Amino acid sequence: MGRDGTVDEDKRATLRRFAALGAASPFARFGEDSGDSDSDAPGAIAGYVSAHPGTHFSKLRDDLKLGTGETQHHLHRLESENVVASRKDGDYRRYFPAGQFSETEQVILGFLRRETARGMLVTLLRNPAVSAAELADELDVSRPTVSNYAGDLEAAGLLSRADGYAITNPETVLTLLIRYADSFGDDAAALAGEADSLVRYDPA
Repeated sequence: MGRDGTVDEDKRATLRRFAALGAASPFARFGEDSGDSDSDAPGAIAGYVSAHPGTHFSKLRDDLKLGTGETQHHLHRLESENVVASRKDGDYRRYFPAGQFSETEQVILGFLRRETARGMLVTLLRNPAVSAAELADELDVSRPTVSNYAGDLEAAGLLSRADGYAITNPETVLTLLIRYADSFGDDAAALAGEADSLVRYDPA
């Protein structure tokens, strides 16, 4: 904490902001009568996970300005009370509101939390005919990087490489991107603004 107390006040404001989002969770009132800003931590974690489904541990910890031990403690308790759920995703453990997302949606959200994978999906939603070389240029990454992520997306059942690149479930990907656009990068926010032009109604 700084001598003027600004770090504690920043932490308190951050926790309370996200605790408001988690007000409906069983932990919303946990420690509410305490003057300690950490009493807001369980509700803040629940609120953060609700607003950022698929977030991983260190991102949640850092954004909420919590310590590693206290984050682990509260997450363990929230999981035991079925407020949040988690799944392993490579080197990460990702967190979701319990019972809210299917396994496929959890997988999609995990990829949308990765900048390059999200960029590929956003670009493919805008232009399904884009090539691997064009994806690499658009995202300013190498062709092997695009190929590696494409392989991961294909293995997860989210991408077909049978004839170019094609998202296998574009409606679900687009829905999740739009619903949580504010929690992703600028690319998702821009795509959300174009959603009307991307959704095609086919009465047949």
